[in-house]
Amino acid sequence: MRHGQAESFGNRDQLRKLTPTGYKEAECMGKWFNKTAISLDQIFISPYVRAQQTAQTLLDEINGVVKFDTVDFITPSDDAKKIHDYIDGFCANESIEHLLIVSHMPLVSYLVAELTIDHQSPIFQTAAIAHIDYDMKKMIGKLVKLISPADLR
Repeated sequence: MRHGQAESFGNRDQLRKLTPTGYKEAECMGKWFNKTAISLDQIFISPYVRAQQTAQTLLDEINGVVKFDTVDFITPSDDAKKIHDYIDGFCANESIEHLLIVSHMPLVSYLVAELTIDHQSPIFQTAAIAHIDYDMKKMIGKLVKLISPADLR
């Protein structure tokens, strides 16, 4: 998931906050989760303020309890391969069926390419979520769909 719409670059990038629209987008995606059969087991969140706010807003909307952790190396310019390895290691040791990562462009695009068999890098609208059907044995997945708040209007 890409974070919701954020303030322009007036502040240091790490400190940029969600705009009112960004909060509405995250809320919309939380409501979407409630309408699906997807029950999140774990959320990994970038330490940047806008990603933290997006995740918290989404969590406030989701029915149920979800474990979440801030992961320092899922920021805009981090390495998708390193994150792929981290996910595989984490999920091998935990009982995780549905994992959400809340991060930033361009990383979310590179991560979809890294995690999927066709290696395509989709462009994410703000608060968009890529649904990947991931095979833990093969350590690769297939992009099922990319959904954004604009798709839900």
